[in-house]
Amino acid sequence: MSRHREMQVFLAVAHAGSLAGGARRLQLSQATVMRTLAALEARLGSALLLRGPRGASLSPEGERFAESCERILGRVEEAERSVTGLHTEPAGALHLAMPLLMAHQVFTPIALDYLNAFPGMTLDIRAREGLPRLLEEGIDVALVTGPLPDSSGFAVPLGRVRPLVCAAPGYLARHGRPDRPEALSGLPTIVATSTGHAGEWRFADGAVKVTPRLLCSTPQAAIRAAVAGLGLTRCLSHEVHQELQAGQLETVLEPFAAAPLPVHLVYREGRRAAARVRSFLDFAVPRLRAHPALEG
Repeated sequence: MSRHREMQVFLAVAHAGSLAGGARRLQLSQATVMRTLAALEARLGSALLLRGPRGASLSPEGERFAESCERILGRVEEAERSVTGLHTEPAGALHLAMPLLMAHQVFTPIALDYLNAFPGMTLDIRAREGLPRLLEEGIDVALVTGPLPDSSGFAVPLGRVRPLVCAAPGYLARHGRPDRPEALSGLPTIVATSTGHAGEWRFADGAVKVTPRLLCSTPQAAIRAAVAGLGLTRCLSHEVHQELQAGQLETVLEPFAAAPLPVHLVYREGRRAAARVRSFLDFAVPRLRAHPALEG
């Protein structure tokens, strides 16, 4: 089997996370995939994949080799397109990851505009609240809220989002507006357990314990309950952008808010990224930076 095909087989397994998954992607038998990987590892003298009962993961050497394979195969693809005249119009699938409410509140209109501008492209948007493992999960670009680790690849800053406490106008009319964080201890609150702060809310000068009236598994459920007037909830500003614009929710305690969080687009390969990735970055970055939900 050619080295080009070996790299394709290796990347298919790396992205799928298992030999069987890689075989299905390439429509090959699992035995063929196993033989190909064994020959590749023997030739390189290194274990690229760590096999286990839950599938296959990349070794440190495998991660470096996968990045090189992505770069090489991407250049081959672009070279072929340049010959056929397709290099001027990016085509193919782009795999994105971002928080669910970022997609709902901010990104969907931008995605529709992008697809209209590039009819040869398709988008696969996956809900991720943190930074995904780009290579192993087959993610081209991730929109990430919060600090980035040093190993996050190439990152483009987009703006910031703020932690907010908000409630429906009717609720505030009935219960009044808290004038300090400590006042929350006597008020009905709605907490999203997925954020990891079920028992306390953090502010600039420290944390305040809250006793939730309602526990929700997701931020979107907590926001819906707040709109219904059940209590106060804590969230990030982009998560309630539309509700604030529509007057369904109002913010309280803004002078006491914790520090804003950065928002980035993270991707691999830098200037050597595939044309479909570069076309997306060129199109989406200025629009995301201009969006009112992301503060400059």
